[in-house]
Amino acid sequence: MQITNKKEVPEELIVDIEKLSNLGYGIVKLDGYVIFVEGACPGDKVKIRVGKKNKNYANAKVVEIIEPSPDRVEPICPMQKVCGACQLQFIDYEAQLKYKKQIVEDIFHSIYGGEVEIKDTIPSPKIKEYRHKIQYPVSETRDSKRILAGYYKPASHELVNIKYCPIQPSYCDNIIEFIRQAAQECAISGYNEKKHAGDLRHIVIRSSAYNEKNLVILVVNSTRVFDKLKNLAQRIYTELDNIIGVGVNFNPQKTNLILGNETQILFGNNHIEEKLCDKTFKVGAETFFQVNPYTANSIFEFVKKHISENFESPLVLDAYAGISTFGICLSDVAKKVVTVEEVKASTDLASKIVKENGIKNVEIHNMDAGKFFEKELNTKGRSFDVTVLDPPRKGCTQESLDYALKLTKGKIIYVSCNPATLARDLKYLTEKGCKVEFIQPFDMFPHTYHIENVAIITK
Repeated sequence: MQITNKKEVPEELIVDIEKLSNLGYGIVKLDGYVIFVEGACPGDKVKIRVGKKNKNYANAKVVEIIEPSPDRVEPICPMQKVCGACQLQFIDYEAQLKYKKQIVEDIFHSIYGGEVEIKDTIPSPKIKEYRHKIQYPVSETRDSKRILAGYYKPASHELVNIKYCPIQPSYCDNIIEFIRQAAQECAISGYNEKKHAGDLRHIVIRSSAYNEKNLVILVVNSTRVFDKLKNLAQRIYTELDNIIGVGVNFNPQKTNLILGNETQILFGNNHIEEKLCDKTFKVGAETFFQVNPYTANSIFEFVKKHISENFESPLVLDAYAGISTFGICLSDVAKKVVTVEEVKASTDLASKIVKENGIKNVEIHNMDAGKFFEKELNTKGRSFDVTVLDPPRKGCTQESLDYALKLTKGKIIYVSCNPATLARDLKYLTEKGCKVEFIQPFDMFPHTYHIENVAIITK
């Protein structure tokens, strides 16, 4: 079929799905015109209904599966079609790994441009019950005022009340269900986003894969703790097993951000413990920590092994360090690790973790990474054998990359949760004379389109 303008695209048509987009949609090309199909698997022959049409692409949904792809399977969750959390659960897991590698290759082809080796995706050690940070929006039914908690439908803010989620520990389902019932009994109302009214906005759980203890945070549309809220928190702490602490986060703003600026622990501890690389970490309500500790451990061990095989007692810089998880894990193979993080709460926690693990060779700095780089160059003049960059999704600034180049004499190891910004930043580093040895994808989020990558870069 030849398409010269969007008006020529039929409302319904039968198509063969070619590949997956970076957002997990099936891709169909009609004479260069692209259609992104929700819920489609490469190899499917499907009847689709076309929705919004743009100049160069359109969106569509599957109406009927005429011939299923060999990679199509029955989802492990009965809510997969209506819940927006697991976009790829209807695709066989081995195929998910293959398609995620393809997604990285496609992004690098369009942004990076040059040749780069992208290795096969390393699977998650667990593909069920792997998610150890749970963030459920909360609302209530209009008439009965029954509390609802779950995930939003795809591309909407319509809440799906989730009773069972196979990607999180089963005991977290029990915690959520208890809070639903207890909140209603305590006369706690669910949040109405449109009216900006109601008490409970989100339920956040930090759950330990190490000892199955849980820290529960109730995010409320308030600036203070009120009696009904304290009663609910006390019931969670005293009536449920494996609850190590219960707190409240105050978020009275009209915002899509989950957490407000202040968290108050009402009962128990303010952190869980997690174990990676035989080191014990403390993880608080607002601490950045990978939601899949099993794949996180695989990444840390991979980087640790690569450094130990290529350097003897190296000086390592860990930038954008958070609670210095990378630095602490690498301390076994380094002469010294210098970590830098701008959030003071994270560096304070990192100092406690270092002390409690008896580590003597980790130096922690509470500074903006760019400012630290500049200070390091102008004062101490140290040159690092290895620099680990683990920035947020937006990637690094060119200024930070320039500083990393000046500070590093051996290798840069770039860890990224966003292939697009990784490709952009590696293109810049290549233009500055670096060589990308290879990229190793890791599956941090099974059944979703998200993919974590570790890039090994040589100056």
